[in-house]
Amino acid sequence: MDESQRLSVTEKIGYSLGDCAANFVFQTQLIFLMSFYTDVFGIAASTAGTIFLISRLFDAVNDPLMGAIADRTSTRWGKYRPWVLITAIPFAVCFVLAYTTPDFSPTWKVVWALVTYNLLMIAYTANNIPYAALTGVITGDPDERTSLVSWRFLLAMTAAFLVQTFTPDLVDWFGGEKGGTVDRAVGYQLTMVLWASVAVLFFVITFVTTRERVQPCPTQQQSLLQDLADLAGSRTWVALGVATVFVFIYLALRGSVTPYYFDYYVTQQDPIGFGPLRLKPMGWFNGLGLLASMVGILFSKPLSMRLGKRNAFAGAIAVTGLLTAAFYALPGDNLTAIIAMQSLLQFVYGVSIPLLWAMMADVADYTEWKTGRRATAMTFAATVFALKLGLSLGGAIAGYLLESSGYVPNSEVQSVNALTAIRMMMSVGPGLAFALAVAALTFYGISRKDELQMGADLQAKRAGYAVE
Repeated sequence: MDESQRLSVTEKIGYSLGDCAANFVFQTQLIFLMSFYTDVFGIAASTAGTIFLISRLFDAVNDPLMGAIADRTSTRWGKYRPWVLITAIPFAVCFVLAYTTPDFSPTWKVVWALVTYNLLMIAYTANNIPYAALTGVITGDPDERTSLVSWRFLLAMTAAFLVQTFTPDLVDWFGGEKGGTVDRAVGYQLTMVLWASVAVLFFVITFVTTRERVQPCPTQQQSLLQDLADLAGSRTWVALGVATVFVFIYLALRGSVTPYYFDYYVTQQDPIGFGPLRLKPMGWFNGLGLLASMVGILFSKPLSMRLGKRNAFAGAIAVTGLLTAAFYALPGDNLTAIIAMQSLLQFVYGVSIPLLWAMMADVADYTEWKTGRRATAMTFAATVFALKLGLSLGGAIAGYLLESSGYVPNSEVQSVNALTAIRMMMSVGPGLAFALAVAALTFYGISRKDELQMGADLQAKRAGYAVE
């Protein structure tokens, strides 16, 4: 390894806290936003799904625009780090507003949800695309980069663990549970204030502790159209982008329906555990599953070094998809089997989590290696757009299927059709999405041999910039 590309543990942790911060927002969207909209905010499931889809029209412009702006930013602190700092507070404010329930008419509630959700997505774009691009410029060594991303997702999963495990109980606590009555609107708002406050602190730490080492060729001519053409003409990026869409359809579809699965299909409803560890069943399901994911992440680097990122990633999501499809056979009265299956599939899925983002950075390297041009943030922006497209499609599918199956918000009992739809969205549907992601990855063209050759060639090339 080129010693100039080696990262300290402090910098790895500091960088990783940025994604830990973002996951306080991302995980609430993934798991709780749909049920918040239908059961607390008071809008129809299909309307929530339409809001998710409409927001992608904005992102089709916002994501590449932010990538272009970040790539063209030049400050004493670098191209990307300043954006993590200056967007921290606006991001937090938009997050809280999205979970605020105003005393409006039904029509104006829809308007509020549409506006606040899109403001949140704009703030997410302005913060997360420059943050993600940092992966490609903190170090140019491909294996050190995989290590960095593994650290990143260990801390991201820590935030996911906290959000998915404790949010339901925090909502009850902040909502002032008295005699079985909880003001869930207040509970959600104050819970998000807590998560947002922690996120701002972590974004500041990321800015302070990181530095940008990889620079584009100083004579490179900036061209937005050329940047987009380089990506569109790259079979490797297209394959990764399509796979990313299906990965996040899986996550959004399954995440959105999890609260409904536990409210209406799982028979165990009372908190279980002891002392302060008495949690609702969904808290144990999410928490233990995420702990298993964190263990799985530890296997990402050794498996990718042995098999290559593409093969390790595709293998992990293929097995995860099969295990997810098997969820359909689990009975609702066997909570132990449900949690055990979730923990197993999350362990396998954990192997894949850092690899997707490390592969994004490799695609930026690959474009530079083949064309001589580098557009790190644009590469990540295009892939983040694919990510958010997958989230929106998954959320929209969940909303439309819930409504078409006859789901009734806050009903004590759901119809057979509604329960079947909920079970399918926890199992077979997401499993199919992962199968399609694996198929897309057959067109991804960076092998393990390419990773090593790319890293060596580009480090030598960049050393030449310094000499000049």
